Amino acid sequence: MAELDKTFDPHTIEARWYPVWEERGYFAPDYDAPGEPYCIMLPPPNVTGSLHMGHAFQHTLMDALTRYHRMLGDPTLWQPGTDHAGIATQMLVERKVEAQGESRHGLGREAFTDRIWDWKAESGGHITRQMRRLGTSVDWSRERFTMDEGLSEAVRDTFVALYDKGLIYRGQRLVNWDPVLDTAVSDLEVENAEVAGHMWHFKYPLENGATYEYVETDEDGNETFRETRDYISIATTRPETMLGDGAIAVHPDDSRYAPIVGLRCEIPVGPKAQRRLIPIITDEYPDPDFGSGAVKITGAHDFNDYEVAKRNHIPMYRLMDSKAALRVDGEAYEQAAARAAEIVASGTTPNAVEVDAINLVPDDYRGLDRYEARRRIVEAIDSEGLMIAVEDKPIMQPYGDRSGDVIEPMLTNQWFVDAKTLAKPAIEAVETGRIKFVPGNWDKTYYEWMRNIQDWCISRQLWWGHRIPAWYNADGTIYVGKSEADVREKYGLGAEVTLTQDEDVLDTWFSAGLWPFSTLGWPEKTRALETFYPTSVLVTGFDIIFFWVARMIMMGLEFMDDVPFREVYVHGLVRDSDGAKMSKSKGNVLDPIDLIDGIDLESLVTKRTANMMQPQKAKAIEKATRKAFPDGIAAHGTDALRFTFAALASPGRDIRFDLGRVEGYRNFCNKLWNAARFTLMQIPEGYTPADDDAVELSQADRWIVSRLQRVEREVTTQFDNYRFDLAAKAIHDFIWHYFCDWYLELIKPVLSGESSEAAKAGTRRTLLRTLEATLRLAHPLMPFITEEIWQRVAPLARGEALASDGESISVQPFPRADTTRINDDAEAEIDWLRDVIAGLRTIRGEMDIAPSQPMPVLVANASDSDRQRLSDHRAAIDFLARVESIDEITVEDAPDSATALVGEMQLRVPLAGLIDKEAELARLDKRLAKLEKDLAGIRGRLASESFVAKAPADVVAKAREQQANVEREASELAEQRARIAAL
Repeated sequence: MAELDKTFDPHTIEARWYPVWEERGYFAPDYDAPGEPYCIMLPPPNVTGSLHMGHAFQHTLMDALTRYHRMLGDPTLWQPGTDHAGIATQMLVERKVEAQGESRHGLGREAFTDRIWDWKAESGGHITRQMRRLGTSVDWSRERFTMDEGLSEAVRDTFVALYDKGLIYRGQRLVNWDPVLDTAVSDLEVENAEVAGHMWHFKYPLENGATYEYVETDEDGNETFRETRDYISIATTRPETMLGDGAIAVHPDDSRYAPIVGLRCEIPVGPKAQRRLIPIITDEYPDPDFGSGAVKITGAHDFNDYEVAKRNHIPMYRLMDSKAALRVDGEAYEQAAARAAEIVASGTTPNAVEVDAINLVPDDYRGLDRYEARRRIVEAIDSEGLMIAVEDKPIMQPYGDRSGDVIEPMLTNQWFVDAKTLAKPAIEAVETGRIKFVPGNWDKTYYEWMRNIQDWCISRQLWWGHRIPAWYNADGTIYVGKSEADVREKYGLGAEVTLTQDEDVLDTWFSAGLWPFSTLGWPEKTRALETFYPTSVLVTGFDIIFFWVARMIMMGLEFMDDVPFREVYVHGLVRDSDGAKMSKSKGNVLDPIDLIDGIDLESLVTKRTANMMQPQKAKAIEKATRKAFPDGIAAHGTDALRFTFAALASPGRDIRFDLGRVEGYRNFCNKLWNAARFTLMQIPEGYTPADDDAVELSQADRWIVSRLQRVEREVTTQFDNYRFDLAAKAIHDFIWHYFCDWYLELIKPVLSGESSEAAKAGTRRTLLRTLEATLRLAHPLMPFITEEIWQRVAPLARGEALASDGESISVQPFPRADTTRINDDAEAEIDWLRDVIAGLRTIRGEMDIAPSQPMPVLVANASDSDRQRLSDHRAAIDFLARVESIDEITVEDAPDSATALVGEMQLRVPLAGLIDKEAELARLDKRLAKLEKDLAGIRGRLASESFVAKAPADVVAKAREQQANVEREASELAEQRARIAAL
């Protein structure tokens, strides 16, 4: 007999089976499989990364779909790979270089990038090793890297093609600039946080001492304030940018400033002799009800101002260098201010190159850090009496997610993609249903972003990445081609022309946008590309619908003339049990590998506080960790973790990850393991499944087979609809409640009693076949435990001693419901039996009757059908409910007893002689007193206006829920006490 170990040990099983699956090539697509091709693209994790809870959640869902379709008989590919992660990787290796006493610039570009390649070869596979721990069934033989030779060729080809079509260009635009990383960054790499800040209100004096009547009115037009002013009031949170102001804008309908529109005012900073004058203009952007209603326009240092400056042809003066220090280059301030004055006087704006050459930073401020410059400028304005007020207020501050430094809007020359043109067919693809979002409401988010799309900045000032395939001659003429040789041939340039390649690299999202077709071999016409493009579904978070999903759609339509995927399944984010975002700074991050393997408390504390610069913060996190995990984290195994993720995966919603759920599903794994052990123990040596004519099936056998068809149908439906939570619930309920709790109990009298050999043969065959099918049903969610058990159960179900070499559950057919085997009569029969047993068990539990104490049962109001069923199932009722006798009585003759109803039939258990009345009353009184005390405390808290008003809403809600639970328990116990007292 193929026995299982007494104890379920997930670690041993996982270590054994994953290498087998990978080495035997089970994850590679079977191109000859009969079904429809099915393909999922793995969102490529950063090569520097570690598996976090978001990865583990997302990978669980993708793996479930992949295993499901593989078992359906579809040619199935889950395409893996990693992203070169330009900024993160360069930062990581640069730190390592600096730790060795060297520097990136000291090494030079070529030597430094060689160091990165060396690091990748040695340490870059950490996350892929972790993915294997999770059971990820990607085709590792096809693993790609965004900078491997093939994908690099695809990047060059697409860049050149888009440039030649006029869809890529180089120009001066405002971008997010990280002063620490010294590069432009995308919006995705910027985190906005509310911080304490200031709003400074300044006077900008009108030219030549001009004055006007400043008048404020109420909603009815009645005058509420009047003052003669020789200035216009401006408010700013960044005084250092005043040096680059190009205009003051007011709303065209703002009557307060109508008298001075078209006049000029003086920027109140810098040498008095060279104070710049700027025009007062009208624009729709200023909000008359916010601040003074007048806005300074500094086009080179604010995204909103940039748009106003473009519309009104206002010069945009760059004040800072790449490190966010005030510029030191160019002419002296006197000459620069004079040039700016000429521009204002002329009413025309020269080209961007000429304007950018003008450094409007006064000589005394040049080279200062932006915040030191801010301090000095505020001090200087205040000393002249031109500061009106300083207002303390919270402001939204943009931070680089990698550097942690404040992002500076910066006017620089960058490479851009004409996203507006590419977006039109991408919008249409969703509008016409060629791509479907699941849940469907996410298409609104997609449309909002895409219909307001701006051109995409694709250049980064890094060394690690795809270097832009553009070259310049001595006068700056741009030549674009796949290589320098290609450029010389394409443009007819001789060897005498010196070419220098662009120093910038491409945004990592550029190569990621090609992922669905470049990984399949494009630009080559490969079998994989022909078979699997368009791919079937993209599984992703809502936070990158624009940054990645939209770009893949644009690139796919442009280069493949088809959508990259048919559906986009959008999942929520994994949050902690209180609904808070997981973050290292909060100390609430969970490592999925720790949940799988377990970790002791001290190791967990060390892990969570490592590399924290603030001792006070580290102590707080240590304290919280010790409180939350006094015993560390127990090992739960991969299957329990995966099943938890699936069970929580309600479509589109963020999930609150509760460690208690993982513990519960670890118990579920144990339940399945023990059920399998019991099953194998019922099978004799040399067992062979009996033929149909040699078996007798009980109602329990027919019932479980019928229930199996229903759950197979349910799980198939839910997988097809991406309802992983409902699929997990159906599997859990069938295994735990139907198979384990009832079927295994119902068949014990058959297998251990005096039933016929045909009945035993029928039950053994049904038992094995049901368990084998159930394992296949659960395999996509719990691959390891199902494989281990299946290897022992499947051969017996087929009448074989051992599984043949090379067999695996992962390539077996997924169970399909046979509706002809749904047996309503058997289900009704067993459902009645379950109600009887459950009713009697409830009485035993409520009345605290010892489990070993047989109970006499009186039956009243029974129908003919009830009487027949009582007779047919008497052995099961006696065995499962510990019944001593069953006697029928009339309702009128029924003694005082505990009662349960099954339909119209009454099951009565006389309590006299079964319980110690006085002892039971004493026990109930003690428990009721405790509940009353608890209830008084809860009611007192909820009666406190201070508690209800100030406590977090979830805390108040929990208190109210606790009150309802305690009240319900007290009511039930009081009823029970009354029944016992009446005996």
